[in-house]
Amino acid sequence: MEDLPSIIIDLAYILVIAGAVTIVFRRFRQPLVLGYIVAGFLAGPYMPYTPSITDSESINDWSQIGVIFLMFTLGLEFSFKKIIRMGLRPIIAALCVMGCMISVGNTVGMLFGWSQMDRLFLGGMLAMSSTTIIYKAFDDLGLLPRKFASGVLSVLILEDILGILLMVMLSALAASNKFQGMQLITNLLQLGFFLLLWFLVGIYIVPLILRKNKKFINTETLLIVSVGLCFLLVVLASYVGYSPAFGAFMMGSILAETVEAERIEHTVSSLKDLFGAIFFVSVGMLVNPSVLIQYWLPILVITLSVVIGQATLGSLSYLVAGNPLKEAIQSGFSMAQIGEFAFIIAALGQTLGVTSSFLYPVVVAVSIVTTFLTPYMIRAAEPAYQKLQSRLPARLTNAIEKRSQHTTQSNRRSEASQEFTPHTAWKTYSRMVFLKTIAWLTICLAVTGISFSSILPLCRQAFTTVPGNIICALLTLSVISPLVRPIIMQHNHTASALYLRDHNASTRLLYYGLTGAKYFFGWGIIFNVLNHLSPLPWIWQVPLSLLVTWFIIRSKRIKLLSIRIQRTFLSNLRSREEQSDASSPTYGRALRGKDLHIASLTLPHNTAWRGSTLAQLHIGRTDRVNVVAILRGTQRINIPGGNSKVFAGDILEVVGDDTSIQGFSQRMKAEVISADSATERQHRLTLRKMDIAEASPLCGQTLAQTDIRTNYHCMVVGIEDKRGTILPSQPNRTFQPGDTLWVVGEDSDLAMLRMGL
Repeated sequence: MEDLPSIIIDLAYILVIAGAVTIVFRRFRQPLVLGYIVAGFLAGPYMPYTPSITDSESINDWSQIGVIFLMFTLGLEFSFKKIIRMGLRPIIAALCVMGCMISVGNTVGMLFGWSQMDRLFLGGMLAMSSTTIIYKAFDDLGLLPRKFASGVLSVLILEDILGILLMVMLSALAASNKFQGMQLITNLLQLGFFLLLWFLVGIYIVPLILRKNKKFINTETLLIVSVGLCFLLVVLASYVGYSPAFGAFMMGSILAETVEAERIEHTVSSLKDLFGAIFFVSVGMLVNPSVLIQYWLPILVITLSVVIGQATLGSLSYLVAGNPLKEAIQSGFSMAQIGEFAFIIAALGQTLGVTSSFLYPVVVAVSIVTTFLTPYMIRAAEPAYQKLQSRLPARLTNAIEKRSQHTTQSNRRSEASQEFTPHTAWKTYSRMVFLKTIAWLTICLAVTGISFSSILPLCRQAFTTVPGNIICALLTLSVISPLVRPIIMQHNHTASALYLRDHNASTRLLYYGLTGAKYFFGWGIIFNVLNHLSPLPWIWQVPLSLLVTWFIIRSKRIKLLSIRIQRTFLSNLRSREEQSDASSPTYGRALRGKDLHIASLTLPHNTAWRGSTLAQLHIGRTDRVNVVAILRGTQRINIPGGNSKVFAGDILEVVGDDTSIQGFSQRMKAEVISADSATERQHRLTLRKMDIAEASPLCGQTLAQTDIRTNYHCMVVGIEDKRGTILPSQPNRTFQPGDTLWVVGEDSDLAMLRMGL
C-alpha cells in the first residue's frame, strides 16, 4: 500500500468531522461558522478523546488560502460606488462604532494589564461585527426586509473595508512595535497610494481583458482567470509589504465593478466554502480549554463589553449618524457580536508574533458566546426601545425624530438642487478637481517610478548613460502626457467653474487660484522627469518643462488619446450598472428617511402563486404593499399592471413600511406547495421498454392511430425492431409483432399501457 502524505490524511479527517458536526449545527439552526470551530476543536491537539491531526503547519497554510478566498469573495460583494450612494449616515455610524469599540477593547486590555499590542489587536477584533452571522440572524427572524436591516448591512460593508485598513495599520505598528506619528501617516499615505493605483489600473485593464476575450471565457476559464488575478494581486500586495488579504480584497472589489461579477462570485463560491471551512477549523484547533478556564474572567468581561458596548455605544453611534431612535437601538443591538473578521485579525497578530498566545482562544470563546446571544439581542431591541422611550422626555424624543427627518431632507435637497451659490459652486468644483487630480497624479507617479526603476537601467545598459537618459525621458513623457493633460485642463469649463469665474471678484480669485494649482501640478510632473533625466543644468529645465507642458495642452493627438482613456475607464466603471437590470431603482432614493422603503423579495421555488396575476393575489389590498417592479432573470418589468403574472424565482420589488413588508414576506413564504417524497415518487417519469405481441391490438396500427399520448399519458420515444435497431418514433409507422416500444411515463400510466398491449 502506498503511503499517503500526512496532509491528505489530515484533510480527510477534518473535512469528514467538519461535515458531520455542521450537519448537526444545521439541524439545530446554528451558524456553520460555530460548527467549523467545534470541528476544529475536536480535531485539534487539546481534545484528548478524539484523534488529532499530525501536520498542523500544512493545515495553517491551507487556512491562509481560506483567508484569501474569504477576502476575495468579500471584495466581490463590495463596490466603491455603493459607498458613494450610501450617503453620510452609514459612514458616520461605521466610524463611530469602530472607534468606540476599539476604545472599549483597549480599556479592557488595560484593566487586565495586557501589553500594548494585545490591547490594540483586541480593540480591532471587538470593532468588527460579523456580517455572516448578522445576515443569517436577520434571515432566520424574517427581518431582512425591514428598513433598519439594510442600514446595518450598509455599515457592515463599510466595516469590512475599514477592517482591511485597520489590518494594514496594525501590521505597520507591529513592524515598529511602537507608535510613531509620522511613520503612521507615511504608512497611511502609502496605503492610499497603492489602493488607488490598483483600483484605477485594475478597473482600466481587467474589464478590457474580460470583454475582449468574452467568447473564449467559459465557466472553467473564468474560474482560472479570476483566481489567477486574485493571487497575482496577493503576491503584489505581499511584495510591497501588505497583507495578502488586502490584495485579495482589492482584486475582488475591482472585479465587482465588471459585468462578470455575479458569475465570478458563483464560480468561486465552492472554493471559498471549502477553504473557508479549513480556515475556521484551524481556528477551532487553537481553542485550549485550560486557557479558557484560566482566562474565564477576561472572557466574561470581554463578552459583556461587546454586548453592552454595542447595545449602548453602537446605538448612540447610529443616533449620532442621524437615524431615528428606534432604528438606532435596533441597529446597535443587532451588532452585538464578533465573528470571522476578528479571527482574521487575531491570526494576523499571531502570524506577526506580536500578540500573546492566550488572545486567540479567548476571542474565539467570546465569538461563540456572542453569536449564540445574537438572536436574543435582536429580539430585545424593540422592548428596550419601548422602555427607553417611556422614560425619556417627550421633548427629547421629538427633537431626535425631527433631527433625523431634517438630515434626510437636507441631503435630498442638496442632491436635487441645480442652482449654484458661491458656496455650492466652490464645493462642487473643488471636489471634482481634487478627486480627479489625485487619481491622475497617482498614476503619473506610478508610471514615473516604474520608468526610473526598471526602464532607465535597461536604456542606460543598451545606449550608455546620456543617450539612455534621453530615450527613457522620451518614453516616459510619451506615456504620461495623456495623463498629465486632464490634471491641467479637466473641469475648466464646467457650469460650476464658469459660475465661479463670472460671479464676482472673490469667486474669480478662487477659480484662478485653483486653476493655477492644477497647472503647477502638471508642470511639476514634467519638471521632475526632465530634472531627473536631462543632462542640462536645472535652470534650463524650467523653460524646457514649460514648453513641454504647453505642447501637451495644445496637441490634438494627446487630447484625443486622453479623452479615449477617460471614456474607457468610465465605461468599464459603469458597465455592470448599465448592463444589470437588477440594480436598485433610482426612485428608491426619494423614500429615504420615510417610513416607506423598498425591499426585494424572492418568490420560493415551490410558491403557490406561480402563474397568478397581481390582481388575483390582491397584494395591495391584503398586504398594504405595492409591487413596483418584477425581476425575472435579465428582464425587469417596471410598474407592472394587474394582469402581470409572477413565477417561481421572480424578485419582487415592493414598497411599504416595515410592518406591511414583513407581513407580505411571511405570507409569501407560507403560501407554498408542499410535496412529500411519496408524491414525488408517484409523479416521477420512468423509461420502460414494452414488447408488442402477435395478438396485441396495436399490430397493424400507426402511432398516430393508437394515440398513446392521449389515452395513456405516455410518450413513445423509440421503436426497436426485430434486428435490434432503435429507430425514432414516426407517427405513420405501422407497428409489427415483435417490435419493442421505448416509452416514457409515470409508473401507474405505464402499467395501464402494458395491460393494453
